[in-house]
Amino acid sequence: MRDHSIPQKVIEAGHPSFEALGLSASVLESIRRVGFRQPTAVQAAVIPPAMAGSDVIGLAETGSGKTAAFVLPILESMRGEHGLRCLVLCPTREIALQTHEFFAASGSSLGLRSVCLIGGVKIQPQIRQLRKGADAVVATPGRLIDHMERGSLDLETIEELVLDEADHMLDLGFLPQISAILSRLPSERRTMMFSATMPQVVNRLAGRLLRQPILVDLRPEGGTAEGIHHRLYLVDEDNKKACLLALARATQGSMLVFLRRKIDAEWACRQLELEGHPVERIHSDRSQGQRVAALEGFRAGEHRILVATDIAARGLEIPRIEHIVNFDPPATVEDYIHRAGRTARGAAQGTVSTIATWLDRPMIHQIEKALSEKIPRCAAPGVEPYVEPRNTMSGRKRIRRRLL
Repeated sequence: MRDHSIPQKVIEAGHPSFEALGLSASVLESIRRVGFRQPTAVQAAVIPPAMAGSDVIGLAETGSGKTAAFVLPILESMRGEHGLRCLVLCPTREIALQTHEFFAASGSSLGLRSVCLIGGVKIQPQIRQLRKGADAVVATPGRLIDHMERGSLDLETIEELVLDEADHMLDLGFLPQISAILSRLPSERRTMMFSATMPQVVNRLAGRLLRQPILVDLRPEGGTAEGIHHRLYLVDEDNKKACLLALARATQGSMLVFLRRKIDAEWACRQLELEGHPVERIHSDRSQGQRVAALEGFRAGEHRILVATDIAARGLEIPRIEHIVNFDPPATVEDYIHRAGRTARGAAQGTVSTIATWLDRPMIHQIEKALSEKIPRCAAPGVEPYVEPRNTMSGRKRIRRRLL
């Protein structure tokens, strides 16, 4: 019986060149074509053991370069031969498209072809692409199951399996689909799993899937990048809209606004439009074309503000976001970390502002505990802040007075 424990072998990453990582001349040329000059910490840590054929667990913050960390060693293992040998599973369409684009850009000079299988678009063009031949498939679990059931995809030749943003996939309830997919894969394969957090459910899945994996843990202490400045705006419920608009007026650079519900994202987008801000929105009720257009427009600076539900919090490469606004505090500390990870990429600086009421204080305290710091209380221009009670008794009196 296999030992499902994960050896805690943590790699301390230096900052070598791509040449020093043992990549071939042809893969190095493909790296130069996509504009990479220096490996990130996670790339420097993951590529050597992956090149040696080891299973890998990569734990690193969002925006750390995880995609290239697994794509480049896979290109090495696949170059010179053709046929479907690689499967990358992603939790959302946007992450799958982003991964596919990098695979296509870096693999084209090697003659390697990838196909992206996602929902929200017609399936027949995907079937035609598969018939032309693919060396790698990047897919969301649901659409991959659709192709398996139609017989348009055979996974028996897969040698490389990657689970990207594994914690988010499990959060979205994809475990049954993942199990069904795994049952169709060869047992002899190399598996790499990447995640921003390592809850017990991810740990158990890793124990099932990986064989003596190398653990690369590069998560920052406190959970978020060093360049993030956290701010808390405590207001009465009736002042949340005014606070959001005040922050939008006070911010000149790019802003990503998170709300929990799709209906609220639509509402916030309309309010910001009425104020004259160039704004777009992304949530699960928008078509795939609309979501792609919103992201591309935001990246290109066509609109300064993007309003989103948590579908945009994971794994998306949106450079130079200066300000994250949590109109609603997230439901978990992990979600806060993922939202915050949209800013302060690399050496950049960024701000995360959270608008909260007194009812959100328990979650705020959990976030502060995870950050190991008290988030500075701030006041938005023209918006009266809520003053926190100094002790429990005064807090009860304050709440009682507000209810009367």
